[in-house]
Amino acid sequence: MSANAKNTKKPPALPTLDDLASGKVTLDEYEAAHGENVPEWTDEDFARARPTHEMFPEIVKAFEKMRGQRGPQKTPTKERIGLRLDREVVAHFRATGPGWQGRINEVLADHVKSAGK
Repeated sequence: MSANAKNTKKPPALPTLDDLASGKVTLDEYEAAHGENVPEWTDEDFARARPTHEMFPEIVKAFEKMRGQRGPQKTPTKERIGLRLDREVVAHFRATGPGWQGRINEVLADHVKSAGK
């Protein structure tokens, strides 16, 4: 096969829980196919272990960013408060989908602007 040729072979299908339940595969075979046959750690393994953030700080930062964790706001523009609203008001805004709290803020901000502060 040349270097530019694509491999058209599909990898074998992983066994399913149904395969396990029906006896087509053993538990050991199922776990091995799914990468769950990791040996138990020894005391030597634990002694050599290092925190992920020491070995791969860029990967840890990427995972944190993917999880939605971010640093502190450069210039905080909003204040966290507790606010009690009528159930009908909350139900109305929740029905509009994600971002409903921001839309409540927009309505209140428009009211403040129209009232002339």
